Amino acid sequence: MSDIQIYSAVVCPYAHRSRLVLQEKGIDFDLIEINLQNKPEGFIEISPYGKVPAIVHGEHRVWESAVINEYLDEVFPNPPLLPSSAIAKAQARIWIDFANTRFVPAFSTLLRSPEVAQQEAAKQELYKHLEFIEHEGLRKLSGNGPYWFGESISLVDFTFYPWFERWPALKHYRGFGIPEEFTRLRQWKKALKQRDSVLAIANSKEFYIERYARFATPVAV
Repeated sequence: MSDIQIYSAVVCPYAHRSRLVLQEKGIDFDLIEINLQNKPEGFIEISPYGKVPAIVHGEHRVWESAVINEYLDEVFPNPPLLPSSAIAKAQARIWIDFANTRFVPAFSTLLRSPEVAQQEAAKQELYKHLEFIEHEGLRKLSGNGPYWFGESISLVDFTFYPWFERWPALKHYRGFGIPEEFTRLRQWKKALKQRDSVLAIANSKEFYIERYARFATPVAV
């Protein structure tokens, strides 16, 4: 058994975040898949919120993906996945918070909203967030590099990427692709898709379209 066990669900983007960090750092781990519709007895003792991801590292338990990822970055410091300066770390944490409190809720609202009016409002909200990422994030922070902070990949990249791997489901069910004008965002997504740690656990667009069917109804054609 490895020192680290991660409790995960393959469709869960939050668990995807932490699995990407484990892959990127080359950490040996045991993957324990959880059926979130039929959680095993005793799971709550590992994850008090009853959610994935959660990790066990020796005698310690850690849950919540953003917290897990910073924990892994501190305990396994190479390669580092946060910038070294205080201001850059603050900027990274701002963007991780933006993902959790603004971007992800907008994505979820669009996918899950049953009414057309709700969907249109959610599209406008998500577009606004993509625009903010394009101009306030990638264009200001990445320079000529492929990642959020330039040449070095970070926790910010892995925080956002799982939702972009799932974007084909959003396009299929809600007709909302990544707008062409967000060229820097498209370049970022392409760079992430080609990274070894991402490829190691990637799923196809068909996988997400099938798995997300229960959350959404296809748009009329």
